[in-house]
Amino acid sequence: MSGGLPKALPSTGPHSLRDMPHPLAGSSSEEAVGGDSTPSPDLLTARSFGDKDLILPNGGTPAGTSSPASSSSLLNRLQLDDDIDGETRDLFVTVDDPKKHVCTMETYITYRITTKSTRVEFDLPEYSVRRRYQDFDWLRSKLEESQPTHLIPPLPEKFVVKGVVDRFSEEFVETRRKALDKFLKRITDHPVLSFNEHFNVFLTAKDLNAYKKQGMALLSRVGESVKHVTGGYKLRSRPLEFAAIGEYLDTFALKLGTIDRIAQRIIKEEIEYLVELREYGPVYSTWSALEGELAEPLEGVSACIGNCSTALEELTDDMTEDFLPVLREYILYSDSMKVPSDVEKCQDRMECFNADLKADMERWQNNKRQDFRQLLMGMADKNIQYYEKCLMAWESIIPLLQEKQEAK
Repeated sequence: MSGGLPKALPSTGPHSLRDMPHPLAGSSSEEAVGGDSTPSPDLLTARSFGDKDLILPNGGTPAGTSSPASSSSLLNRLQLDDDIDGETRDLFVTVDDPKKHVCTMETYITYRITTKSTRVEFDLPEYSVRRRYQDFDWLRSKLEESQPTHLIPPLPEKFVVKGVVDRFSEEFVETRRKALDKFLKRITDHPVLSFNEHFNVFLTAKDLNAYKKQGMALLSRVGESVKHVTGGYKLRSRPLEFAAIGEYLDTFALKLGTIDRIAQRIIKEEIEYLVELREYGPVYSTWSALEGELAEPLEGVSACIGNCSTALEELTDDMTEDFLPVLREYILYSDSMKVPSDVEKCQDRMECFNADLKADMERWQNNKRQDFRQLLMGMADKNIQYYEKCLMAWESIIPLLQEKQEAK
């Protein structure tokens, strides 16, 4: 988070659920951190952080040797072993180019949605449309209606506290753009949701409002029919693992919420510390004007503190823009993944319902494992870079002090 004013935007006028890892489990032999009880231990067994260990090429740095002065990115030295499966993708969707629209009654942001596909469901190979947040909200509602047995990805929160967050600032809009892009990519990668007719309309229709009012009448009736089929009947023979899912998600959301609150406090304290550093450094510079032999070392200390300030600002920006949004997405995800309590009484449909949930839970677990491994590796890398920059800054003034001592 930079200290200046926000920039203005341009304006136009499947593993079994029995193997599902608890988020706090480090390995099969370790207990959950913090001593909290894990849900249904017979069903949700803790396992290692992936089936393979992270690999350091060339075996890492030999014992007794020092690491290089310049930072070698941890992400380049560590390799992920469970990348997304190599199935051929035929649908690509991106969200970019946010624009601010000022109208008589309201001010809002739209985003460009670019779609490229070779699927026969699309008449053209490429589409470009503009959508606002409420259009994304409409899409998610339609997916919930028409695909009640599947887990629908969450959207970022719509409302913000006025006076605390400027929802038209470049920083806020960029954070939301990333979240909306992630939302559409979750749907795009889903083997069922990506073929939903509402999703197709969202990606291709030039005037989505027309479809909202008229063109989707038939699809709405179909969605209501499906919803009716799955409603009104209690699921009497749900596998025990679905009860474990609810407990798991409650614990998962609780731990992420705690991490989110602590991380926000840390960032707040780092920002306050940054303000102090920016006042602290110049004091040495003004002091140097009063000194003779100490002038150069004092200027060096001032420059060193300035470099540390810059490094800390970069670290807080990375935490705010990259770390916190992922935590919040998965907190919202856990809320949206509560297993429905009703389902059609016919046994074959109930089995289909259960199978859909199991497949989606497996997909979610794979995405979660990848996202958090990349997130934690990135956070480690950013912290290493921050401390290396501070170390280099302080080491740079040692020669100046040594020269003065030798001169004496």
